[in-house]
Amino acid sequence: MKVALTRAFPRLLVALVIAALAMLPAMAPSADAATGVSTVAEELREDPVYVDPDVRFPTAEAEALENEIEDAGKPVFIAVLPQDFPTEDLFRDLRTATGITGLYAIRLGDRFDARADSSVLSPDAVRNLVASVQGENAVNQLNQFTDRALANIGGSAPSSWGGTSGDDVPTGTLVGLGAVLAAGGAGAYALVRRNRLRREEEQRAALERLRVVVDEDITAFGEELDRLDFHPAEPGADDAMRADYERALDAYEQAKSRMAAAVRPEDVKAVTEALEDGRFSLAQLAARRERRPLPERRPPCFFDPRHGPSVTDATWTPAAGAPREIPVCAADATRLADGRDPEIREVDTDYGRRPYWDAGPAYGPWAGGYFGGGLLPGLLVGTLLGSMMATPSYAATYGAGYGDFGGAGYEGGDVSGADFDSGDFSGGFGGGDYGGGDFGGGGDFGGGF
Repeated sequence: MKVALTRAFPRLLVALVIAALAMLPAMAPSADAATGVSTVAEELREDPVYVDPDVRFPTAEAEALENEIEDAGKPVFIAVLPQDFPTEDLFRDLRTATGITGLYAIRLGDRFDARADSSVLSPDAVRNLVASVQGENAVNQLNQFTDRALANIGGSAPSSWGGTSGDDVPTGTLVGLGAVLAAGGAGAYALVRRNRLRREEEQRAALERLRVVVDEDITAFGEELDRLDFHPAEPGADDAMRADYERALDAYEQAKSRMAAAVRPEDVKAVTEALEDGRFSLAQLAARRERRPLPERRPPCFFDPRHGPSVTDATWTPAAGAPREIPVCAADATRLADGRDPEIREVDTDYGRRPYWDAGPAYGPWAGGYFGGGLLPGLLVGTLLGSMMATPSYAATYGAGYGDFGGAGYEGGDVSGADFDSGDFSGGFGGGDYGGGDFGGGGDFGGGF
């Protein structure tokens, strides 16, 4: 009898261990079954990424996404849910239950969409981000969306991230869970590092492409100085003329040195600011030499800042956009009045030569240096660059002087509870929330409110 019990003990021990492990989901609050929006919201208040237990998604990838968002300190919430998860008013209900201002992205089966409070990301920006990752597999889609969203979103992460729910978990359970996390830690770290290196490489590539355009601007301004044929000691030159000329020379040197020191695309803003100052100094010098009234300080020609300061405003309508008043030089004002096309500054893109306002977000700092003081938003509304810059974070990331593209109210990460305008919580495709219709179509899935 004693021998039989001794032999049975190992089997009994194994059974007890299996039973204990089976109880872990009930002891650990993060493993609750996703029975509704409230559960998802509760999890997102604690961590930026929630993966439903019924969805197959690599744990290491989820942890890497979570670490990336937390490291960035931005209010980005991601939920990966099963295909049959209830979809009616899903985004609105999730935002209400979570109660935190931010960007909410949901991968539902093989469908994907997102919504955001406009105080952190504009509806146009959300739609552009969602469109840019359609057709990708789950891992690539969420990685790419997260990278691009973190580069554009404003606000900050909620203070609740990284906290605990207050439920007690036995020490032995924590040790066991810690061992599991440690086993996957190396893989998660590698993924985070890979994402960071990829962003840095994209930033370097953007700066190098932008460098070509800025060097053209600097060269064009240097040629203007050469053609000026002004000598400080020439007959008729006075102190005001010499001061204008000195400021223009200083601006030229500043532009060259600042561009040489640039390490990120946003550093270019200071370069084009210097060039804009220099060109205005040359316009003042020309007026003094010709005994004309001094020009008023105006922004450069919108179509190509190399044309120099604008002399008037003209009505212009971009492709698929609304008419707006823009500053133009005398030559382009004449062309528009005659029904001809203006001389537009085009730059190289992956799709060939395009106007700078359709060439991507890296040109935001370049344009911002020329058109600061809140003028730029009105000029770029409806363009690709305008949509990318339509976030409060753009000014924070690239420097002041762009005006307010975003909305008002709570900043990202703030707790507003149910006190938010569902019409201001928008983005994605179509005209509704996740619902019974086709993605981006007539149903309630895929759109704003």
